[in-house]
Amino acid sequence: MATAHVKKGDEVVVIAGAEKGKRGRIIEVLTTKNRAIVEGTHLIKKHTRKSQQHPNGAIVEKEGSVHLSNLVRADKFDAKAGKAAA
Repeated sequence: MATAHVKKGDEVVVIAGAEKGKRGRIIEVLTTKNRAIVEGTHLIKKHTRKSQQHPNGAIVEKEGSVHLSNLVRADKFDAKAGKAAA
């Protein structure tokens, strides 16, 4: 199993894709799929069945996964942006 350049709890920036430019903390890293779940990005709608929590069923928004190649740690991203501005 390969190691990822980011880990749970890191603040990251999405550098490619539909969510480009968004920041968030990593909730979970899926190393087998080379993906990570980032707080507040790639929201998907999940339709849930009736249950005691949701008597009529519900549409719940939750975070989807983002490929690790589309993520960079926020501190590295900010350092690179500072270098470009100087």
